[in-house]
Amino acid sequence: MREQCVRYHKKHPKVWKLFEQFTFELIERGFKHNAVSTVFERIRWETDQADVEGRSTFKINNNYKPFYARRFMKKHPDHEGFFRTRKQSSKKEPATNLPELGPKDYE
Repeated sequence: MREQCVRYHKKHPKVWKLFEQFTFELIERGFKHNAVSTVFERIRWETDQADVEGRSTFKINNNYKPFYARRFMKKHPDHEGFFRTRKQSSKKEPATNLPELGPKDYE
């Protein structure tokens, strides 16, 4: 997942800029903690467009949430703990190398 997230991050640098912007807006509004889901949903709201069939054209995998949260707190250590994260069990276990699922995988 980490490698998938890194590839996504390099391909979509605007997402990181929006992630930082929206997180700092929460901090400036007085929040001491918040959910990474809040930021991801706002990114989706602000960037998504419908295709000709009315489906979403912008995709950001929910699996990337903890990586973005940890990256933010590492880059801005004065906001360590703003996002609550779980212990990263994948650091101790080998990767499954399962492919990332997308819209084509669902009916």
